[in-house]
Amino acid sequence: MAPKPQTAEAGTGLRLHFALTVDIVLLTVRQGRLSVLLVERGRGPYAGDWALPGGFVEADEDTEAAAMRELAEETGLAQLPESTHLEQLRTYGRPGRDPRGRTVSVAYLGLAPELPSVVAGDDAADARFWPIEDLVGDESPRMAFDHDEILRDGVERARSKLEYTSCALAFVQEPFTFADLRRVYEAVWGVQLDHSNFRKKVLDTEGFVESLGREAPRAKGGPGGRPADLYRRGHAFWLERAIIRPRMA
Repeated sequence: MAPKPQTAEAGTGLRLHFALTVDIVLLTVRQGRLSVLLVERGRGPYAGDWALPGGFVEADEDTEAAAMRELAEETGLAQLPESTHLEQLRTYGRPGRDPRGRTVSVAYLGLAPELPSVVAGDDAADARFWPIEDLVGDESPRMAFDHDEILRDGVERARSKLEYTSCALAFVQEPFTFADLRRVYEAVWGVQLDHSNFRKKVLDTEGFVESLGREAPRAKGGPGGRPADLYRRGHAFWLERAIIRPRMA
């Protein structure tokens, strides 16, 4: 049930009635593909359509806490990995975006390593990870509200963050190899990167990664050659040297 709409005094003397909601764009890399967690709405409006996890903010609740509560209630993800990056994305308040009445939503962006399976709960009929590339085109599922816009904004923010911050590390579990990290960039950007050039750019960026001084175990029956070195997250968040995203032709 939706909470009672809040009331605010407008500059014209009119009283505006609105509800406050939260939505979360939770991105991860699954089987080499950038994916987002969506829930199928079990009731109206937009019953049967897919939506970002989220819902109404309680009167005594912080918006970030509300986002985490709704995520747990709708998908069963009660706790995200420690390495998860979470930030506020944007506020969406266009009149008419919610047929139930004037609604303002605070959207969050989460970047996380591969997450466990999810289970639909609360008013969600289903919950699953969708590859981003499967959400475009004539065969894509219908999205509720303006969540297609919020998702596009979240994906573009994530792609941009990888250029000038170390947020790519939010997608990997420690310890990791250069190949693990490179595959994150390739999945998020949708491009193929030159192995040696990528390695040089990362190593030339102070504080990005730190060597653990040991090698990854050799997979049984795997290819020969020297095992890959293992790394962990460095201390830097802002990259002194940006890793520029290749532009698609």
